[in-house]
Amino acid sequence: MKISIITVVYNGKNTIEDCLRSVRNQTYPSIEHIIIDGGSTDGTVEVIKRYEDRIVYWISEPDKGIYDAINKGIRESTGDIIGILHSDDFYTDENVINDVVKAISANKVDSCYGDIIYVDRKDTNKVTRYWRAGEYDREKFRKGWMPPHPTFFCKRSIYEKYGLLNLDFPLAADYELMLRFLYKYQVSATYIPRILVKMRTHGTSRPGKYTLGAIIENYRAWKVNNLEYPFTMLLKPFLKTFQFLISTS
Repeated sequence: MKISIITVVYNGKNTIEDCLRSVRNQTYPSIEHIIIDGGSTDGTVEVIKRYEDRIVYWISEPDKGIYDAINKGIRESTGDIIGILHSDDFYTDENVINDVVKAISANKVDSCYGDIIYVDRKDTNKVTRYWRAGEYDREKFRKGWMPPHPTFFCKRSIYEKYGLLNLDFPLAADYELMLRFLYKYQVSATYIPRILVKMRTHGTSRPGKYTLGAIIENYRAWKVNNLEYPFTMLLKPFLKTFQFLISTS
């Protein structure tokens, strides 16, 4: 199976090289890396050009935000499985995509996900938060759970059947998409019990920055999908707090 990895970036000169290198170093042989740049002016494009021989497609132009850029990348992709890797993030080792393909193939499922750790922006060996996703259980969505989006890989056929990211959710389009896929339409999924991605703090995603806005959008995500909203979702911001206390050992 061919794997498409979508990376979106805007003025990420200082971090995108780690991202590009981590994809380039994957041992899985059939990967297409697609870069959607939002019109960077800080030298990001020059970094991208240094890796052009391993990038199938890239473009630099203004967009309507991160989720619009991801949708652009998905539309340009041709892989059987699609994953998202932001410019601040990178895979933990060279076998991540191998493990993704094995998990989807062995379990005969349409999607998979794993764990993620947040690391210091400058010292990426310093872990600040561990998001242990846990075994898949559809009903956990009703308790505020979701898989870490940067570790979520899904077959192209699911995007074609159920749609892309909803741009009406500027803060929580990733949550709405996974709720739609995994809960509403019950797309099959499996858990890879290991850390797949390292995410720099205060990068593309800033946990807690938009807590109230995110809660409102989480509520709307259930409503727009004609699902009964579980008020346990209000616990979601508090559940995240415990991730800072989990040891990576």
